[in-house]
Amino acid sequence: MNSQPQDLHVIVGAGATGSATARLLASQGRPVRVITRSGSGPVEPGIELVAADATDVDRLIELTTGAAALYNCANPPYDKWTTAWPPLAASLLAAAEQTGAVLVTLSNLYGYAKPTRPMLATDPLDAPSVKGGVRAQMWADAKAAHDSGRVRAVEVRASDFIGPEVGETGHMGDRVVPKVIAGKSVSLLGRTDVAHSWTAIDDVARMLVVAATDERAWGRAWFAPTAPPMTQTEMVHRMCALAGVEPVKVKTLPSAMLSIAGLVVPVLREMKEILYQFEAPFVIDTSETTEVFGLEPTPIDETIALTLDHYRVPVAA
Repeated sequence: MNSQPQDLHVIVGAGATGSATARLLASQGRPVRVITRSGSGPVEPGIELVAADATDVDRLIELTTGAAALYNCANPPYDKWTTAWPPLAASLLAAAEQTGAVLVTLSNLYGYAKPTRPMLATDPLDAPSVKGGVRAQMWADAKAAHDSGRVRAVEVRASDFIGPEVGETGHMGDRVVPKVIAGKSVSLLGRTDVAHSWTAIDDVARMLVVAATDERAWGRAWFAPTAPPMTQTEMVHRMCALAGVEPVKVKTLPSAMLSIAGLVVPVLREMKEILYQFEAPFVIDTSETTEVFGLEPTPIDETIALTLDHYRVPVAA
């Protein structure tokens, strides 16, 4: 393979976060390579799209050779995590070890047990779910490799996403925003009256880039900067206010209905395992991220406005 640009950044995954990170890096003048099975991703100057299977270690090493950083922004099907994540994570770790690229993994909060206070990124992982166990093991492997000097690794954790392109998997995405804009009631998972942290996708991208380029971040996990918590009802009603509609009715989806829907929709079936995150306050403290790196969370109204604009714009034929 030809020699790579010195500051090449390789991103595996072109979902909302992978695409946002690619755009941010490109806007900074850094060459970006986005790897997906289909070759999809943002079509913009400075971003190279490559169709490849990231579990193919040799191919991933080839595509990462000479890169400054390798980002894991992949998101296997929700109901396939136990089988899809291990080989993918192992391939990314091997590629980072072989090429010397900083391994930057985007993760979530599934590895934390039910909190009794705002969570810190340094809290121990005590996964109360199978999915959380998968994520915890991924970080344990990467951390062990880092501590032994085999790689430089860092993990960025975020709460539930809010922002444009969250899509069907986001709690404040396809199932909610179009209904809010239309002034229709919404049904949500878990309790709607308990505090919850919501992380803006653009803030995730900013933290991922800092984690890749600032050696102070390496060797541990960090939270992405996140705005003060809001209940699900507060979030929906704030959307209503910014959308210029009357507050809509916010209902809780009965667990029995979730079980029934899960028979035909695998994603909903898998949601039952992490419902505890919406049955009690689930809040993160990201002040350390701000103190160390100077990253402030985007004001929530700004993120909501961008989200509403995204859903108002018709998709081109």
